[in-house]
Amino acid sequence: MESGLFVFPLPILTFLLSAVACVLSRRLDFGNTLSQNLLTSFLGLIAIESLLVALRFGYGIERFLPLQRTLPLFVGPLLYLTFAMLAVSNSHRYPVIFRHLLIAVLAAAAIPMIFGNWINMDWVIGLSYLIYAVALIRLRLKGVNHLTYARLEMAGSLQRWIAWGAAFLLAFLAFDTAITISFMMQRVDNVFILISYASLLLAPVLIAIIVMMSTQTPAQHAKSKPSRNANTEAEKLEQETHAFLLKTQLYVDTDLTVDRLAKRLHVPTRSLSAAINQTKGVNVSQYVNDFRLNHAADLLLNSKLSVAKVMEHSGFLTRSNFYREFQRLYNETPASYRQNHSR
Repeated sequence: MESGLFVFPLPILTFLLSAVACVLSRRLDFGNTLSQNLLTSFLGLIAIESLLVALRFGYGIERFLPLQRTLPLFVGPLLYLTFAMLAVSNSHRYPVIFRHLLIAVLAAAAIPMIFGNWINMDWVIGLSYLIYAVALIRLRLKGVNHLTYARLEMAGSLQRWIAWGAAFLLAFLAFDTAITISFMMQRVDNVFILISYASLLLAPVLIAIIVMMSTQTPAQHAKSKPSRNANTEAEKLEQETHAFLLKTQLYVDTDLTVDRLAKRLHVPTRSLSAAINQTKGVNVSQYVNDFRLNHAADLLLNSKLSVAKVMEHSGFLTRSNFYREFQRLYNETPASYRQNHSR
């Protein structure tokens, strides 16, 4: 290419940064291994797509065009599913993933067959970015309590990450639309410039992600069997936590975090998380949610509060999360629980 910008194609920089972020993502611990795997897949996809863009527009290599044009269809689904899996129970996770990725696969196969070219793929990709940006915004609006299977200490961070994920897809939508219009107007030079600007804007974002991930303690997937003393200490801490939550009813606070809970108990955050996981097999978020649900069940049977008020007084922010979690624990809706168990 004659453009000086592509002597060293800027998407190569994006590729390198994405590849580093992809490796470092293995250090994260959302409390859900599947979410971690999806994030790694998303960053790996960004790396591959950046490399293919560099080969095509930097060096004129067109042989990977079908792959380069279809991979963006999976960007939105993978990013959305990374966070959505933190709100989905084990039995429903893989069907949800299959459904979203199947739609992307069908679109990738159908668009070239229907229209006979790759041009219309741009509009489908743009629509995908928009749909999943909206989906992420809706997920964030449901509040931190909706992310039942996330680590409680990550609640605040996850809310910010979801917001940034939506902004990321909207930025991709803007650049992709501008590039599509430039192709339609046969302004190839504009395409080169837009791709360069997109790479320049994405680079600091990826650098920030790398810095954030590099400071995280690596996720532990294989743990040695704890000693009897360690078990005893964990059981003691869980019992203290249980008694403290019952006494203070701190669980009804919708802004409760594991850091706040650990400070009130005067123990390290890591010790509290490990004790709950070791003794109960759940993360702190799920542990606290069970207190909220038991409190809600008690209010349903021993008060005249409406179901909506019971939800509010039990620490839940959204109706959907409250109903979903209540049915998980009691196998019936709050209204039917009140009707079937009231004296």
